[in-house]
Amino acid sequence: MNSGQRRGRWSGVPLQDRQALRRDELIAAGVQLLGSAAGSGLTVRAVCREAGLTERYFYESFVDRDQFVRAAYDDVCTRAMSTLLNAETPRDAVERFVALMVDDPTRGRVLLLAPASEPVLTQSGAEWMPNFIDLVQRKLTRITDPAVQAMVATGLIGALTALFTAYLDSRLSATREQFIDYCVDMLLSRVSSH
Repeated sequence: MNSGQRRGRWSGVPLQDRQALRRDELIAAGVQLLGSAAGSGLTVRAVCREAGLTERYFYESFVDRDQFVRAAYDDVCTRAMSTLLNAETPRDAVERFVALMVDDPTRGRVLLLAPASEPVLTQSGAEWMPNFIDLVQRKLTRITDPAVQAMVATGLIGALTALFTAYLDSRLSATREQFIDYCVDMLLSRVSSH
């Protein structure tokens, strides 16, 4: 990269904001590599190449590859949680989640498949799961028994995880509309049965 390109990339960006922007670019590159359909080819060098940055900038924000992989995974989980929190109805939640995870299958693979192939994410996945269960549990206001509420929420998250994983892997031949309808029906029927 010549100095003219370098200067143009950061021109007008205050010095104190550049590190945050570089970190965001590295995270975006990491999500792309971690969620690649060909499997994760995530190395520090590959991330830097994808982001168009040098390793110096990688180590400006991350201690090592493991910390970086967790940060990329956390970014996807945070976006997923935000998407679900902003939903008004069960259908809206499913439609938004499909748009985030299926329309951009890279993100879906990071959220649902990367923990199986990246040992560093085993703990991260376990740490995020209660957040998703708690989110669903808070929506189950018709169920007054907290123990039943927790079991229903846990079962729904498990079932939805399996469904989305199979849909992303193209193991389900359902159309998008069939898939959304099924997920919504499952959510509504499970809640109304209590």
